[in-house]
Amino acid sequence: MQQEPPLVREVFPDLVDELAALLEEEGERELAITVRDVRLVGDCGCGDDFCQSIRTADHPQGQPFGPGHRCVPLMPAQGMLVLDVVKGRIMYIEILERPPLRRRVRP
Repeated sequence: MQQEPPLVREVFPDLVDELAALLEEEGERELAITVRDVRLVGDCGCGDDFCQSIRTADHPQGQPFGPGHRCVPLMPAQGMLVLDVVKGRIMYIEILERPPLRRRVRP
């Protein structure tokens, strides 16, 4: 049986707290709630040193998201944060030009 990917909040709690607060500021209440339940499916894989973007759902790389897709740009204090959302589901978190993400240290 395949194990589910970890929740982003378990790996990067500070990022999820920031995203939730920024989404609330933008009036995106439902996304602010659902961001706490997205899973860390993988990194973007581009290899660029300024990119820490993560995939939160399976999707063929390089393919458009299709109908129901929208970008939700946020206004963080540093760098860029943009969510790709399809029919209310966060599919991808674009994280650019930001300090390295801090992983939660597990005891």
